[in-house]
Amino acid sequence: MRRLMMMAGALGVALLMSSGAFAQVPPPEPGNPNEVIPDKMNPPAYGEAINIETAKKVAAAAVAEVKKRDWHGMCIAVVDPHGDLVYFERDDNCQYASVQISQSKARTAARFRRPTLVFERLRAKGFNFAYLPTLDGIIASRGGNPLMVGGKIVGAIGVSGGTGSQDDAISQAGVAALH
Repeated sequence: MRRLMMMAGALGVALLMSSGAFAQVPPPEPGNPNEVIPDKMNPPAYGEAINIETAKKVAAAAVAEVKKRDWHGMCIAVVDPHGDLVYFERDDNCQYASVQISQSKARTAARFRRPTLVFERLRAKGFNFAYLPTLDGIIASRGGNPLMVGGKIVGAIGVSGGTGSQDDAISQAGVAALH
């Protein structure tokens, strides 16, 4: 019994002494852009939520671009600054997955105050941005863009159904309707 107690004690001491190695923070990585601390941070402010009339105007501009380009199968979502759906429109030939994807793109653009293209490009930069999928609500696929009025985010538009570049082109047409 004494021998068992001594072994348990020795194991406990070994574990306590080795746990310090797990708690240490590794040194900064020189090539990692996430190690740089910016001097300033000034993201755009949130404004009053987009209303249904303006959301329909944004969606109508996106739909007009779809028709002009003769593309089919697009879903268009407009959300408020919180990422909650305000207006949704879809083409009759829209794939079922694009209903949710368009809303996710819009939600990401609104909540993170940047186009989803930013996340797509960061992911393409490699290992230093491998953390992005761990952030709740990120979709790293172009086609989601914030809607700004007076320099403030009032919502966002998300488009899905085509290629990433097609989705973004339609989304940008919706953004342009506010200017």
